[in-house]
Amino acid sequence: MADTTTSLKNKYDSIIFDLDGTLWDSTANVAVAWQAAKQKVDFIKDDITQADVRSITGMAYDAIFVKLLPYLDDEKRNEFKAHCSVSELETLNALGGELYPQLEETLQYLKQHYRLFIVSNCQNGYAETFFNHSKLQHYFEGYQCYGTKGQPKAENIVDVVNDFDLKAPVYVGDTQGDYDATVKANIPFIFCNYGFGKVESGQVATISSFGELKEIL
Repeated sequence: MADTTTSLKNKYDSIIFDLDGTLWDSTANVAVAWQAAKQKVDFIKDDITQADVRSITGMAYDAIFVKLLPYLDDEKRNEFKAHCSVSELETLNALGGELYPQLEETLQYLKQHYRLFIVSNCQNGYAETFFNHSKLQHYFEGYQCYGTKGQPKAENIVDVVNDFDLKAPVYVGDTQGDYDATVKANIPFIFCNYGFGKVESGQVATISSFGELKEIL
């Protein structure tokens, strides 16, 4: 059952979703892709596991490789990142990720009442792999990602709000970084505790499954 202190029905005109840890989990296949990229260079010390990928999910794409590979110089890190980027999109276009339960039926319900969007810290082309695999793009009016402009998530949220003239949006995400971005963008936050992060306070609601959005919104 969703944890919310007050009713959220009829409060918002739109919902902006995070992608990884909110709509799907692609970490297993991203790990496969990055491990394949590792074979193309000779300077990565350790194998890249799904746990490694889960630990950085939600971070901006550039920051991911700084955290995972602090021992590399910028040139080598950027070389590996480029290999990972290509391998990731190829792998996810072929294999996709794991869609969370009740995803489409919940989006179908929400679409009747709200305008729906995605703002993610993913690289350019990543959201398209989600759309190609899930066949759910028609539920979303627009999307923005880190790879498009290279700007922080808060700024991408503000861009979507302004570009689409949203009057009362709410953001749905799964990490502290998501919450911090909504604070900067000055919009309320719903926390998905089934994802990759923890948010202790500040959210207007916490959900344990995607389908619970039907109950509270």
